[in-house]
Amino acid sequence: MTAFSGVFPVYNIKFKVGTKGRASAEEDMAVIADMDTFSFTIDGTTDSWAPMDTAGWERTLMTGKKFSVGLNGKRNVGDKGNDYVAAIAWKDGLDCSTKGEIEFPDGSKLSFNCVINVKNVGGGDSTSVAPLEFEMLGDGKPTLTPAPSLPA
Repeated sequence: MTAFSGVFPVYNIKFKVGTKGRASAEEDMAVIADMDTFSFTIDGTTDSWAPMDTAGWERTLMTGKKFSVGLNGKRNVGDKGNDYVAAIAWKDGLDCSTKGEIEFPDGSKLSFNCVINVKNVGGGDSTSVAPLEFEMLGDGKPTLTPAPSLPA
C-alpha cells in the first residue's frame, strides 16, 4: 500500500480474516466482502492509588487494554471471507479463534489474534438483503506495523 497524508473515505480501510483459524498464513487472509459499517473500540484498564507523598492527589497507571472491531454488512454467499465468518455462527470454543488484519489507507496495518462473535447471519425484513453482523474480539496484544514514511 502506498503511503499518503490527508483525509480519506472510510471505505479505503480493508478488513481481513484468516480463513484457516489461528493457523492462517498471509495467503489465507481474505477481505470480508460487503461490510458497510464498522466500529473500533479500545478500552483501557487502570489502577489508581493515592500515596501519602502526593498531598491527596491520585496517581493512575494503565495496566491493561482490550479492543474489538464490530462489522456490519450483508451476507455474501461465495465470498471466502464472508463465508468463513458466517460459518463461525454455529461453532464454539477454539473454532471461533482466528487472525484478523486491518489495513489503513496510510499504509499502516494492525494484525491480531481474535475471537469471532457472530451476532446476525441472515435475519431481517423479507424485502431486505440478508445481514452479516459480527465482532472481532482482540485476543492478546495486536501488532501495529507503522505506515511507510512519506517522501520529503
